[in-house]
Amino acid sequence: MAQEHKAGFVNIVGNPNVGKSTLMNRLVGERVSIITSKAQTTRHRIMGIVNTADYQIVFSDTPGVLAPKYKLQESMLGFSEGALKDADVLLYVTDVVEDPTKNEEFLKKVAQEKIPVLLVINKIDLLKGQDDLNSIVEKWKQLLPNAEIFPISALEDFNVIYLQNRIVELLPPSPPYFGKDALTDKPARFFVTEIIREKILLNYDKEIPYSVEVIVEKFEESDNAIHIMAVIYVERDSQKGIIIGKGGSMLKKVGTEARKDIEKFFDKRVYLEMFVKVESNWRNRENKLKSFGYIE
Repeated sequence: MAQEHKAGFVNIVGNPNVGKSTLMNRLVGERVSIITSKAQTTRHRIMGIVNTADYQIVFSDTPGVLAPKYKLQESMLGFSEGALKDADVLLYVTDVVEDPTKNEEFLKKVAQEKIPVLLVINKIDLLKGQDDLNSIVEKWKQLLPNAEIFPISALEDFNVIYLQNRIVELLPPSPPYFGKDALTDKPARFFVTEIIREKILLNYDKEIPYSVEVIVEKFEESDNAIHIMAVIYVERDSQKGIIIGKGGSMLKKVGTEARKDIEKFFDKRVYLEMFVKVESNWRNRENKLKSFGYIE
């Protein structure tokens, strides 16, 4: 008898900087979530889809859980809390250095979940020995008694296969939710904005990256090339000057780095034009958050 097709939504939640995006990219096998060492790089829920003949897993990476300081962060927390409501399997990701009691309110919600919760303890490559791991596991057993615990290293690709196998076992019987050739639910231009934002995170300090939004205004694709026009929005004139840099040097550097990654992502030649505009205090303006896709 043919095996029944399985499909389900597997949502990845946890605090900032524990390696959720790195894990997602291991599981999906593509660079779907942008990864940098700075917290809060993921601002939206990003889906990555894994297809085989027998199953479809729809992974969803969410922003790190944090107490919101402004409207943008409120919407980010909304994405994370929404992930608790529509999952078939929940991956709660922590790591070996994080204080387990951080964000107790969110943790309590996870503890009350009726769906399977897989607690992923990431970065075990940083530990000295088994005893250290045992004490971390014991702490988590008390906090999330119903969760199955998976110690892994996403960076070293250690134990990730066991986690993936368990996810497949837990998937409910279902036809696929997306086409079998789909890699993500996001349009191509979304990944362009994420790549540009990543380069901004890597090249600028302090609060600049968190005050920036990137909008792709033109995305014209031909057989062998893509012409892209992107606008970088900042909140103040002084930030505009920093983004552009002396004689346009910084903007040029970001543009070159982004173009290389965009070419790799789409496997085509890319012509990238970038402009910088000021949109004062956009993170607290509801109409701007709506137009930038943070509020429905």
